[in-house]
Formats: sequence, C-alpha cells, structure tokens
Amino acid sequence: MPQLTLVAPRSHALRSVGLMLLSMFCFAVVDALAKTVAMKYPANEVTFFRMAFGVLPAFLLCLRGQPLAQRLRHLDVRGQTIRAVTLLGASALFFAGLPYMALSEAISIAYSEALLVIVLAPLLLRERLLPRNALAALLGFTGVLMVVKPDGTEASLLGPSLLLASAFLGALSMIQIRRIRETDDSTTTVLYFTVLGALVTGASLAFSWRTPTLPDLGLMLALGLLATLGQLLFTIAVRRAHAATLAPYTYTSIIWASLFGYVIWGEVLSLLSLVGILLIVGSALAVAVLDQPPEGSVV
Repeated sequence: MPQLTLVAPRSHALRSVGLMLLSMFCFAVVDALAKTVAMKYPANEVTFFRMAFGVLPAFLLCLRGQPLAQRLRHLDVRGQTIRAVTLLGASALFFAGLPYMALSEAISIAYSEALLVIVLAPLLLRERLLPRNALAALLGFTGVLMVVKPDGTEASLLGPSLLLASAFLGALSMIQIRRIRETDDSTTTVLYFTVLGALVTGASLAFSWRTPTLPDLGLMLALGLLATLGQLLFTIAVRRAHAATLAPYTYTSIIWASLFGYVIWGEVLSLLSLVGILLIVGSALAVAVLDQPPEGSVV
C-alpha cells in the first residue's frame, strides 16, 4: 500500500543524514576490503563469502515485525528472483573489476547505474524520458569515458568493461525493485537476495576456488557483516527522509574510496578522472533532486 510521506521533523532529518553518512562509510570500507581480497581470490569466491557471512545478520533483521513465515508465503518469488540474480551478477562483476582500476574510479563507474536507469526505464517501464534527464545521462556517460580513458589495449579495457557490465545489471536490479509486489518489505528482500546469492555462488566454488588464509577469511567476514550493516543503515535512513534529500550524501563514499585508495595502494586521481567523476556525480545528483516528489505527496 502506498505510504503518505509527511514532512519529517528536523531532528529526524539530521538523524537520517547521520545514518546515511555511516552507511556510505560502511560501503566504502566494504569496497576497500573487497579490492584487497579480490586481488588474491576469484570474484565468485569473494561474492560467496560476502553473501554467506551476511545470511545470519539478514535473518536476524527479519525477526522484527510480521512473522517471517507469513511474509515468505506471500513473497513475489519470480520478481525477487529476477532482482536477486541481476544484483548478484552486478556484485560479482564489480568484485572482478576492482583489481584493474583505482578504487574511487571503480565506485564512480558503478554509480553510473543511476544514469543507465534513465535510459532503460522508458524501454522496460514505459516511463517518459524527460529531456533534462536525457541531457544528464549524456553528461554522465561523458564522465564515464573520461574515467575509463580507453587506449584500445585489452588490459586497459578489461576493468572498465567489467564495471560497466556491473552497472548495467545494477540498473536492471533497480528497475526490478519497482516491479516487486509492495507487500514484500525491504528486510525480506535483503534476506532472499543473500540466501539465493550464497547458494548460487556456493555452487560455483566447484569451478573456481582458492583456500583462503585465516587473516583473509577474517577480512571476508568483516566484508559480509559491514555490507549488511550498511544496507540496514541505508534502509532506515531512506525511510525517514526523501531519497533526493539524502542523495548528496551517498557520494561521500567516493571521498572515502579516494582516501583509502591513496593510503593503501598509493592511488592518485588524474585531473581527467577527477573531472569525469564530478560529471557522473553531478548528473546523477541533478536527476535525483529534480525528480524529488513534493513533500506530503504519495510515493
């Protein structure tokens, strides 16, 4: 059932901003941990541990509210499966592309999924493509090209290609969320995705596996727990305030990624990459703010 979004008190808005900032910090740490282990282990294995270590926290989150068994009986299995498979593919491709690019550049390309939604929504959801959104997408994709900086060699194209494919599947996942029945709440959606992801990637370990060391296993445990915590903080934040109000703060993860990349791997952004990142962030942010529904409207 649609919910009436009311004007949130200032204290609630400030708490939402704080939760969003914490969420983005968690995701930035997750990406840094993912890059560390992705340079040693296959992407399917990294994805498996990210899912496996997230199952228990996701299950515990589902214990609140309506009985889980009742929610599962009415679950939109087909819609949830399509969403989970596309998001799982996006995660695996992102982990696979991380070793080939600077962390902040990789995350910036991943953020282009919001621009791909602009292009895909008219085709898949029959939404009207606004001229301003088309212009924003064009500017954003120009920024992606500036970050990618292709020189025609296979080595330089592999990482960006994997990350762009990840963004494409991520966009399909975002679109699929709109198709899932409204009776499926966010915690059940997270649990279904995590369990299915653990099962699918677990089966893939028969084809690609490298036994992790104990310290690396600890990193992957932290990766799974922090990813689930980040999802929880994000969900609470967007329930208390308009998504467009919080949109500027989601891009703080790029700042953290730039810092982690410099400290851990000595990554320094070129001027061209910096301008490209600003174009990606600016165009996606403009769409989020301009498409914000009026306060008090039904969303």
